[in-house]
Amino acid sequence: MFTGIVEELGEVVAVERLPDAARLTVRGPRVTAEASHGDSIAVNGVCLTVTDSSDKTFTADVMAETLRRTGLGALSPGSPVNLERPVELGGRLGGHLVQGHADGTGEILSRTPGEHWDVVRIATPPDLARYIVLKGSITVDGVSLTVSALGADGAGRADGGRPAPWFEVSLIPTTLEMTTLGRLQPGSQVNLEVDVIAKYVESLLASGPPGPPPAPPPVPAAAASQTGNEQPGARS
Repeated sequence: MFTGIVEELGEVVAVERLPDAARLTVRGPRVTAEASHGDSIAVNGVCLTVTDSSDKTFTADVMAETLRRTGLGALSPGSPVNLERPVELGGRLGGHLVQGHADGTGEILSRTPGEHWDVVRIATPPDLARYIVLKGSITVDGVSLTVSALGADGAGRADGGRPAPWFEVSLIPTTLEMTTLGRLQPGSQVNLEVDVIAKYVESLLASGPPGPPPAPPPVPAAAASQTGNEQPGARS
């Protein structure tokens, strides 16, 4: 479990393409300081398992499903990546509960520079738009952000011609400096993870109200008769 507070801006050192997977080697001195085989590290918001670590780098295998649902397949040597270690039990929850299980990808539509922050508009896959609410939390490339605006415009893409949904986030100078979001331009792909609580609520509502509790098992006749014959004070 993560919080969406990026600890370090790392760099992809090597990418090994496999028939149905990829193997990434990433440099990140802070997150690898105590990393060992089997540990988890979020790379651009995707939880990966460390298979090897040495010389301030770590290696992780990325299966085909992850490559299909995220932008990790587009990484190459030299690509900057957001890195975060799992939150420790009892630690501060600086962002929000992030699983590191990306739900899909979005596309940066525009960014509007301000005096103290940038406003970034991101196109949302139609099947994820219902989970995004104004002032709610969303994870963009592993960064916990607050939704500052919602809307839909333009021609639909894969949703039968309906307007394409989008959301906006406002990025403060620290986020612009310490994460990849300060570098991405319109047309860039980003990994999205919506708030897991919304998905659980939807699943519970879809399943309907719980049924009546099961009836207790019948008491055997012999046991019922014996119980009925035992009267207070009958024994001496």
